[in-house]
Amino acid sequence: MNHARGARGAAPRHDDRRRSFPRVAPRDVPDGRFAATWWGNAWVEALEDTALDPARLARGKAYAGRGHVDAITVTPGRVVAYVHGSRARPYRTEIRMRALGDDGWERFLDEATARPDHIAALLDKDVPHALEAVTGLLPAAGDLVPDCSCPDDGYPCKHAAALCYQAARLLDEDPFVLFLMRGRGEQELLAELTRRNAARSAAETTAAAPSMPTVLARTALATAAGAWSPPLPPELPVPDRPGRPAVFPPDPHAPDPLALDLLATEAAVRAHGFLATGHDPVAALTPWQDAVRLAAAHPGSGLTASTRALYRDLAYALDRTPTDLARAVAAWRQGGAAGLVVLEEPWDPPAGPFDRARPALIAADFPAFRPWRNRLSTESLQLRLGRDGLWYGYESDAGREDWWPRGAPDPDPVGALTDLLGR
Repeated sequence: MNHARGARGAAPRHDDRRRSFPRVAPRDVPDGRFAATWWGNAWVEALEDTALDPARLARGKAYAGRGHVDAITVTPGRVVAYVHGSRARPYRTEIRMRALGDDGWERFLDEATARPDHIAALLDKDVPHALEAVTGLLPAAGDLVPDCSCPDDGYPCKHAAALCYQAARLLDEDPFVLFLMRGRGEQELLAELTRRNAARSAAETTAAAPSMPTVLARTALATAAGAWSPPLPPELPVPDRPGRPAVFPPDPHAPDPLALDLLATEAAVRAHGFLATGHDPVAALTPWQDAVRLAAAHPGSGLTASTRALYRDLAYALDRTPTDLARAVAAWRQGGAAGLVVLEEPWDPPAGPFDRARPALIAADFPAFRPWRNRLSTESLQLRLGRDGLWYGYESDAGREDWWPRGAPDPDPVGALTDLLGR
């Protein structure tokens, strides 16, 4: 791995839930990038995506490059350091983030021990994309909360920005710093990974090999010319679940490993479904529908760094914007392929359920809705009647035609609106 070096001058002092890193000497950052790894850059993006003042970020980056950040202490959910500014006395600065819950750690440990290459990568101070995809380890926009004792009320101030940039260098050097930020110490994680890996290996060793009927080669060759041929062995049973994709080692000249892993997993799932049912339910989808389906199936909530990259690449391939894709994903999660049709295709419903919807909403004390084709709208709420007979809820900021799918579809417009409003 091509990790950034020099972020640590000596081995950190730690009690597994508290690690301290000495002050980093000044250094030039000619390209403006403090991180060399994908997870280090994702950390920086989480701060920059919510920063309100680019000028403060630039000053913070300069502070970090000139070595203004003192020793950094990392504990679960917190990164703390004193940062030198224009005054003689440094400011106490910290970055807070939410620790990962027990369910998230279970998903992380299960995924890490399911594949030996994941454990090998972690021991080599590397973070496979697949682990981030199933757990959301990396912060998304808004997850990092800066705080500083300086009088500047910027979000973040230049001191907090400097600490964040310097922390990215620590993450480059050792991803277990990220795991500690999320709540688990290195020794604790390694012990649990070792225990689970040993249990998995023991289970695989003791598992009975499947019995496979065979035909001797000499028998098959002796009968190749003619009369009798031995019966073929029975077909093997369809496995209970799809197999795991091949391992994609990191290569700067290769495609994105997360995209490869995602597509290989998708191919395995489709092949397994075809073997089990005899048909491929995805075959009839258009490229756009398939892209929306892929993005909607991506694990995790919110837009993590890996999810942002997936949305960007899928949208670019189909000449759409990431916002177009995000809106379509919301529709797909709301109602599948039918929900996407409701988002994109207005239509003229026949007389009947659509005409009865407005009186029903008024009787339930909801505001008056304006009809247009299959849609009923107020300033900020909208119901759309799908061709499947279900009502789909949408929301927008008042006065803007920026409708986003919300809530669950319902055959009753009152029920759909009630779910949308959370009543």
